[in-house]
Amino acid sequence: MRLVLVPTPIGHLEDITLRALRVLKEAEVVACEDTRRTGFLLRHYGIPTPTLRLDQHTVGRARELLSPYTYVAYATDAGTPGISDPGAELVRLALEWGWRVEALPGPTALIPALVASGLPTHRFTFEGFLPKAGKERKERLLALAREGRTAVLYESPHRLRKTLEDLMEVYGPAHPVAVARELSKVHEEVFRGSLQEAWAHFLEPRGEFVLVLGPKETPPVAAEALLDELKAQGFSGKALFRALLQRGVPRNEAYRLSLEEG
Repeated sequence: MRLVLVPTPIGHLEDITLRALRVLKEAEVVACEDTRRTGFLLRHYGIPTPTLRLDQHTVGRARELLSPYTYVAYATDAGTPGISDPGAELVRLALEWGWRVEALPGPTALIPALVASGLPTHRFTFEGFLPKAGKERKERLLALAREGRTAVLYESPHRLRKTLEDLMEVYGPAHPVAVARELSKVHEEVFRGSLQEAWAHFLEPRGEFVLVLGPKETPPVAAEALLDELKAQGFSGKALFRALLQRGVPRNEAYRLSLEEG
């Protein structure tokens, strides 16, 4: 049994590899999020392989749906399967079944946006889509700011301005950002500036967005003073280690301090 994850263009139909086209031809079936969208791609390249819908609503029935086949190609709506889509769950299931799983290299939105941003690329973190609201969203934003690395996010048009507002609260209005819109498509745009400038620029957002945030510089933490404060509050062991991390102490130093106090 063989499952091959096939990246498909995020916009321009020429952004597909020769190997991906070969796999789409060879497979017994192309499982995909949207049979209409994938079907259009297959017809464009004259590939007659049948398609099978396998999205977030049907991935739970994947074993039943794929049982007639021994060689399955999987394509999501666009880009590389497994990044913020049902592909990750399908891979988990296929490995449980003992299938051979392969992932082809190919299109994805996050790397072109990162490279085109002009922001540091040597260390970065990919967040995908943020939680829509609540405490978890706030905590994730604060964690991103503490990373000290360039951060890459995905966002939909109707939530873009709210996300920029939330980012301004955490990073500050003047923090550098690149906002990539409709990458590889006719109306491709990469806006570079501050969070405040981006918020003013995208008054009526349209298309799909990738946000690239420059690293946030954080002031050095007085670890020893913080240690005394946390100990006085009753923290010890693993709880002390986690509390030190949450307050910005580097992992190695937090580990050393918590061990010394253990």
